[in-house]
Amino acid sequence: MSPQLKEKILAVMQYGVDREESTGFFRVALGLYYLAGLMTKETLDFKQLDRDFNRFIYQTIGKGHSITSVLQYMSGEKVVPVVESKRFLRAFAEHCTEVPLENIPFLLGLNLGVAKDISRIDVRGPVADYIERQRQLREEADAK
Repeated sequence: MSPQLKEKILAVMQYGVDREESTGFFRVALGLYYLAGLMTKETLDFKQLDRDFNRFIYQTIGKGHSITSVLQYMSGEKVVPVVESKRFLRAFAEHCTEVPLENIPFLLGLNLGVAKDISRIDVRGPVADYIERQRQLREEADAK
């Protein structure tokens, strides 16, 4: 992870109004970057990639957290208030321009798909509902 990427994620985190919200902003911004980084034709060294992300997570929010727990958070209902937060969206759009806001539903869907494949969990629920709402809003906007 580059120092610039770390700065961007920390900048988004600072938009939270309390520790819980800031941690949520951090998790989602970091998770979105991680997922967006998977969308490459290059061969990825997941061991090194996860080590770098895990070190940054530990340094920022402490022990007991990892890229795996971040991705689990992003497949659960707690992610929805974050990705619907105007403060988060404004901060993410301002600081994290490499991951466009319109990619958020796709990246969350990618994460849900992986979670389903790995753990065989049912992906129906608040995150899937959010993704569907975003699809409908996009279609309505395109129809205008």
